[in-house]
Amino acid sequence: MKKLVLFSLFLAAVVIILGAYTRLTDAGLGCPDWPGCYGNLTVPLSDEKVAAANTAFPERPVEAHKAWNEMIHRYFAGALGLCILAIAIIAVRQRHKGTPVKLPLLLLGLVTFQAALGMWTVTLNLLPVVVMGHLLGGFTVLSCLFLLYLRLRKHSSVSVQQPKSNTALPLREGAQYPNKNNKLTAMAFLGMAILVGQIALGGWTSANYAALACTDMPICEPGWQQRLDFQGAYSVPEAQNYEFGAHNYGERATMHIVHRFGAVITFIYLTVLAFMWLRSSKLSPAVKKGCVLMLGVLCVQVALGLSNVLFSLPLFIAVSHNAVAAMLLLTLIWLTWSVAPSTSSFSYSTGGHHG
Repeated sequence: MKKLVLFSLFLAAVVIILGAYTRLTDAGLGCPDWPGCYGNLTVPLSDEKVAAANTAFPERPVEAHKAWNEMIHRYFAGALGLCILAIAIIAVRQRHKGTPVKLPLLLLGLVTFQAALGMWTVTLNLLPVVVMGHLLGGFTVLSCLFLLYLRLRKHSSVSVQQPKSNTALPLREGAQYPNKNNKLTAMAFLGMAILVGQIALGGWTSANYAALACTDMPICEPGWQQRLDFQGAYSVPEAQNYEFGAHNYGERATMHIVHRFGAVITFIYLTVLAFMWLRSSKLSPAVKKGCVLMLGVLCVQVALGLSNVLFSLPLFIAVSHNAVAAMLLLTLIWLTWSVAPSTSSFSYSTGGHHG
């Protein structure tokens, strides 16, 4: 099961990258129906099928390259859903062995809801709330799969190191002083909350096509203070179609500016957190190496964000910005897992040791 979870983790990362690529190539409505494409399992290519598709959807004529971008994303997402279904079935069957059950079942519920969000993304014509929710759902599935992998790896090591009759669990790597790490753990959870909030701000900015609303540094074009409109920026205007955005320029600029300020806050907090961990005598060398890795990933993410603005959102850099955000989140999750003083820190979200 651990190998299947690891494969699913890789697949979830691919789905996130493909989702970003689909969104950034304006292919979110490449297939105007769901789950097929113009009523087919694949993109219509023959003259007869293309003609029938254009007749059925005259407002959205076939653009094969966009349709393929969308369908490849759906194929990978479908494969991920089947893998998570298999994980849930195996977990239920092996629950007597101490295999986690609640987390796999939570994952099954999450990926089912993700499928619904994927459908609503199309049927509601890229409604920004749905698009952002779909992005956050992908990151949530990825994070839960990573937590499940960590738990399964820990469970395997416990099974090897301890007799079956011994229910005591060893401390995870890095938690050498269980009564002294509470502050570090609290700061780690706050760091995750800040990072997830920043990812959400980025998702909202992207979903509303505001990534290039500001092209000047360090904040925005002159006069940006007069254009700020927080209420409008974080509301959903009425529109028949949200492709290419429905907000005015001031609202989009506000989204972009808030995302920039969020990036500064996230960078400062995670940098301070990493250096605090590096200076701590309580943590293992492996955890401190993880802190160095997090700092490196954080710097790459900031560089990618700046490059998006300076070079007018190049596709490779924009997609990489999403991928590195996922890497940064997983790194922070692993560090939090490592510094937490006991398994109870994650017990609520993962269902406890015995599921």
